[in-house]
Amino acid sequence: MPEGHTVHRLARTFGEVFGGQAVEVSSPQGRFAAGAALVDGLVLHAAEAVGKQMFLGLGPADHSPSAPGLADDLRWVRVHLGLYGSWTFASDGSTEVSHAIGAPRKRVGERETVLAAAAPEESVLAAWEPPDPRGAVRVRILSAHAVADLTGPTACEVISPEAALAVQRRLGPDPLRSDADPERFVSAVRRSRSAVGLLLMNQDVVAGVGNIYRAEALFRAGQSPTTPGRDVPSDVLHEIWDDLVVLMADGAAIGAIVTTRPEHRGDGAAAPPPRGRRAVRQNTDTAPGAVPRDESFYVYQRDGLPCRVCGTEIARSEMAGRNLFWCPSCQRDDRR
Repeated sequence: MPEGHTVHRLARTFGEVFGGQAVEVSSPQGRFAAGAALVDGLVLHAAEAVGKQMFLGLGPADHSPSAPGLADDLRWVRVHLGLYGSWTFASDGSTEVSHAIGAPRKRVGERETVLAAAAPEESVLAAWEPPDPRGAVRVRILSAHAVADLTGPTACEVISPEAALAVQRRLGPDPLRSDADPERFVSAVRRSRSAVGLLLMNQDVVAGVGNIYRAEALFRAGQSPTTPGRDVPSDVLHEIWDDLVVLMADGAAIGAIVTTRPEHRGDGAAAPPPRGRRAVRQNTDTAPGAVPRDESFYVYQRDGLPCRVCGTEIARSEMAGRNLFWCPSCQRDDRR
C-alpha cells in the first residue's frame, strides 16, 4: 500500500496533466460504468490528497472556486488504492508526467509501469492514439494528450461534496496538508491506551503514515513502539509530528523515502532484506547521486542487521498483522 507522500505526488500529477481540461471517463472493466457516466465529459477542477485517499473534483467548465455557492456543482471521484491499486500513465509526448523517471513512467504504490509514447515530433504529425487498456482497468481518464488507467483499487466511487468532506473529516490530520492540526494527533494518541506503534498506523489518528514512516519516525524519536499512547509525553509526540512533516514532504518532492541522516550512511551495514521479502523500490533507485535504498532506512526491513547508531541488532515482530521494526537499545521502553 502506498504511503501518503505517494498519493500527494499522484494528486499533483493529475492536477498538472489533466487540470482545467475536459476529460473522457470510462470503465473498460465495467465495474465503474455508472460512476464514469456521472463525470464523463466534465472538467477536472481539483485534485487533492488526504492521507492515502485521493479526491478528483470534476464539474462544468464555468465552475469558479472563488465564487460562493458553486462548490456544489462539483462531483468528486474518491480513490483509495489499498494494497493492490495502481495508476499507469501514458501521453503523446507533448504532456509531461512530472516527477517521473523519464516520462511517461510513473511509480505508484511501490510499483513501476513504463508505457510507450510517441515522440513529440510524431504527435504533431498525427492524432495520438492512446494505448489499449492493460489488465482489469477500473477507470480510464483520457484527455487530448494523456491517459491514466486505474487498476485494483480498494475504493473508487463518485460522491457529493458533502460526502467527500465527511470522509476527510473522519481521517486524522495529514502531515502534508497545510490545514492539518497537530494537536488533533497529539490529543488522539494521549487519550489512548493502545501502543503508539498501532496508533501511528491508524488513519483516524494520523492520515498518510504507513509502515515505513511509522518505524522510522519512532526510531528517530527514540520512542518504543510498544509504549501506550497515553504514556508518550506530549513533547515527544510533537517531535514525531514535526519530523513526519519534514520527512513526508521530502518524500513527496523526490519520490523516495529517506530517513537516515548523512552521518549514519555508508557504515557497512547495508544489506538486502531478509529472504522472502522484496526490497522497497524507490523512484530514485537509478538517479545519480540519490541515497541508495540500502542506506535510506534506520530500522525498516533491517531486522538482524546492526543499528546504524548503536550497533544493536534490529528486531522485528508482528503488531496487528504488520511487521514492526525497531532497535531494542535506542528505543527502550524505559528510555524516557
